[in-house]
Amino acid sequence: MLRLIIGNKNYSSWSLRAWLPLRHAEIEFEEIRVPLDTPEFAKRIGDLSPSRRVPALHDGGLVVWESLAIAEYLAEYLAERAPAGRLWPIAEAARATARAVSCEMHAGFDALRATLPMNCRARNRRVAVDPATAADIARIQTLWRDCRRRFGEAGPWLFGAWSIADAMYAPVASRFLTYGVELDEICADYVAAVHADPHLQAWVAAGTAESETIAGEEVGGGAVQD
Repeated sequence: MLRLIIGNKNYSSWSLRAWLPLRHAEIEFEEIRVPLDTPEFAKRIGDLSPSRRVPALHDGGLVVWESLAIAEYLAEYLAERAPAGRLWPIAEAARATARAVSCEMHAGFDALRATLPMNCRARNRRVAVDPATAADIARIQTLWRDCRRRFGEAGPWLFGAWSIADAMYAPVASRFLTYGVELDEICADYVAAVHADPHLQAWVAAGTAESETIAGEEVGGGAVQD
């Protein structure tokens, strides 16, 4: 059985990006949660992840670390074991675009990450948005609008059916809800679709039940959701 090493569900956006494809593909796996910024994490992570970061996926003696690499590995895993299952869009143009927007998320948006850390159990947080963060938010909305208009007719996701691209942007949708980011109608509808996903709801419920708090991730005041 596959094993996925993750951090706190409330805070670990990269863990979520690796976890969602496993759930959507209905692949059995063992989840191993190692709380971030704790003595337990420092003690255990070296044996679980060569980068000493989460997530990491174990498949027998193979270890795959880094969220996008894990997602790509799972796409190949499905192609070999369950050819009907797919994590990328089928059509060539949609698939190429999905990979491009996923890689852009993977490599960019540093200001957004720093200013609006993921805190999925929190609501009504308000943070002053600097120009760099505003530019990241604007670029993400442009990407979402383009994907929805060009490829989204068949369903509520960026490319109609759920894909790895939606996993990559799920933590962004969570941030937008936490910090009350103002969105246009297309993007607001997409955020609503992300939060209606039963798998994401299960992740948020587990994150809300966690007892750990990381002070540096608790920004903007506001409240923890009921």
